[in-house]
Amino acid sequence: MKISDMENSLEIMIQEAKMIISESDAVLITSGAGMGVDSGLPDFRGNEGFWQAYPVAKARGLSFEGIANPEWFDRDPLLAWAFYGHRLNLYRDTVPHEGFAMLRELCRSKGDDYFILTSNVDGQFQKAGFDQDKICEIHGSIHHLQCTKDKDHGIWSAEDDSVTLDMETFQALAPLPLCPACGALARPNILMFSDWDWIGYRSDMQMKRFGRWKINLMNEKKKVCVIEIGAGTAIASIRRMSESAAKQFHTSLIRINPRESQGLHGTIKLPLGGFEGIKAIIFSSN
Repeated sequence: MKISDMENSLEIMIQEAKMIISESDAVLITSGAGMGVDSGLPDFRGNEGFWQAYPVAKARGLSFEGIANPEWFDRDPLLAWAFYGHRLNLYRDTVPHEGFAMLRELCRSKGDDYFILTSNVDGQFQKAGFDQDKICEIHGSIHHLQCTKDKDHGIWSAEDDSVTLDMETFQALAPLPLCPACGALARPNILMFSDWDWIGYRSDMQMKRFGRWKINLMNEKKKVCVIEIGAGTAIASIRRMSESAAKQFHTSLIRINPRESQGLHGTIKLPLGGFEGIKAIIFSSN
């Protein structure tokens, strides 16, 4: 396909997305790691992406899947909290990019009838001003902790905890976050790889709110636009949930992804970065 044909095809897709958005009564925003790239956050795409963010991990032969595993909180707590402590500090310091504000304004234009469904654990949507009761974090949140020894001790906020790091050795420095109930080591309330001890009730409650929101919209026969941003195929949970929701709402999924915009028949495919794609479909759409 010629460059001019590709540009024309993209412009047609953008205009279709704008029309769907303008005619909608409510908004479902779904997102993966690509949503945070324009804020300066790593998306950990493949080992090269992970190693670029954590060169010490490359030197130690550690992959993202290898280190994002709860076993390290037993084997090497200083290493485990080096990885998650750095991410906690990074997400706390990061300012959400302008695309978040654009989406927030879009939601306001629809009477704040919206929901956020994300696999990200960074809390950026909350920081950008979205209602925490309208956000579902399917993999948990780094801003909440749980005990490594007793699941009955539940989930608590990490706001009173901080982690100091030595990035040259890629180790966290004592003291590490501890369970307030028993004093055992704490860990982030994030669903990790090979994780049988994740406490999921916080995410389950969010998912139930999401389910009620969908049912109410369908009962009221409202038009919903589904906008997916930066959700990849490596872990395709968000992509599948986006496609399912679009089917339930009888609408076309608007998929923004610079490398993996492909999708089911009827998907509006926008091979753009998060901020670029948001800007393209929202300007003059509402």
